[in-house]
Amino acid sequence: MARSYMMGVDIGTTSTKAVLFTKEGEVVDTFSKGYPLHNPTPSIAEQDPDEIFQAVIISIRELMKSSGIHKEELMFVSFSSAMHSVIAVDGQGNPLTKSITWADNRSVKYADELKASKRGLNLYRRTGTPIHPMSPITKLIWLRNEHSEVFNRTNKFLGIKEYIFYKMFHQYVMDYSLASATGMFNLETLKWDKEALEIAGIDESKLPALVPTTHILKNLDSGLAGQMNISVDTPFVVGASDGVLSNLGLNAIKPGVLAVTIGTSGAIRTVSDKPLTDPKGRTFCYALTENHWVVGGPVNNGGVTFQWARDQFGQLEVQRAEENGEDAYELLTEMAEKVAPGADGLIFHPYMAGERAPIWNADARGSFFGLALYHTRAHLVRAVLEGVMYNLYSVMLALQELIGEPKKIHASGGFVRSKLWRQIMADVFGGPVTIPESYESSCLGAVVLGLYAIGEIDRLEVVEDMVGTTNDIEPNPENAKIYEELMSIFLSISRKMEEDYHRIAQYQRKIK
Repeated sequence: MARSYMMGVDIGTTSTKAVLFTKEGEVVDTFSKGYPLHNPTPSIAEQDPDEIFQAVIISIRELMKSSGIHKEELMFVSFSSAMHSVIAVDGQGNPLTKSITWADNRSVKYADELKASKRGLNLYRRTGTPIHPMSPITKLIWLRNEHSEVFNRTNKFLGIKEYIFYKMFHQYVMDYSLASATGMFNLETLKWDKEALEIAGIDESKLPALVPTTHILKNLDSGLAGQMNISVDTPFVVGASDGVLSNLGLNAIKPGVLAVTIGTSGAIRTVSDKPLTDPKGRTFCYALTENHWVVGGPVNNGGVTFQWARDQFGQLEVQRAEENGEDAYELLTEMAEKVAPGADGLIFHPYMAGERAPIWNADARGSFFGLALYHTRAHLVRAVLEGVMYNLYSVMLALQELIGEPKKIHASGGFVRSKLWRQIMADVFGGPVTIPESYESSCLGAVVLGLYAIGEIDRLEVVEDMVGTTNDIEPNPENAKIYEELMSIFLSISRKMEEDYHRIAQYQRKIK
């Protein structure tokens, strides 16, 4: 029986998705399983690693079932994963902590100290990971200082994908891509950075073995193979992080092509043939392969900000949606579409969960600026949508200093379902935005990398023939002028507020 189907699995922040593709890149079927992100305080963002592991097993099993393919027809399974998680495990691989996610800010004190130290900038330049509470190195420093009993009992420090692979294959491995997002991986040597490990207070024995993103795992646990209804000898390609695979899946791997993704969070990225870091420390540099390096900046506040706006301003739309089987987000964007571009002078800074790029300030907080008596709910919603785009554009300005003027912009993520939000992006960025009809960019990137790993293709650029139909969104010149004027105000405010962000964050920590 011919092996003619490929599976991509994306372990995301709020759900795991499995997508089945033909060899030509067409989507056959999908399945996803969600799980909660626990936020008992504003600083904590944890998940149950076993709950995520079960979501992976269920997603693969249900996809095999719903697609109706025979297990012998599956060529391989290739993985994408969210970055920056930390799980401490004991000698038997049992978790001593929850999965501490990228959104967890408890290490902010240690991140600030490291960033301000003489070692800080040089560490970033060697590892490509901006110093911030998202970074695993700062999480390890926090654990060592504030939870020394757990730290000292730990046999290995893993991310969520490494935890899942250990349960599946009984070996500890980490791909270069996720390793390059830890703050402890040397971009030049492709090994753990000795000084970074010293700063973290560990040695190499506490971390997984490093492997290329094309590494193939074999000898799947037979019991789990049975649960997933796949063969024990099915190749599992270790894969890479969701961000770099999204670039690949969007066909944004040529010089000068930018990929913009907005899901719960967001990012803007491009590809370089060598490691590239920012003298000011504003951008990341993560591995796709040894010859493909993804450079860009992540933002905390993407779709989660629109969700906040829906919950706070959209009770009427939520109720109507529930009664009539409609989508509350669509109702809100229809309302916002009636407001003029620029929200009649209302500017929103979307720093609801602190911010990463370009300001890298975990204490940043959201705000409306320019609020007047004539502003309505519709203005507030439109300002939120525009504020997310202003922030992403500010990241592009930092990236532009490294790579020059971008040639093309490709976009993906849940936001592309919104006609209004797509148009706002084109208008704010002042250029056409290309959007594929398929939203499965990370999973598509994973299977293209899988084809490369098993030797079916010899260049990643074949993704151009697999992306499928795309749509180009052209900017409105008049709207672009309005956003250009307001953008300068947006940037000015965030720069002036840096000290006050810290003051208000300190106050909020006292009352929470």
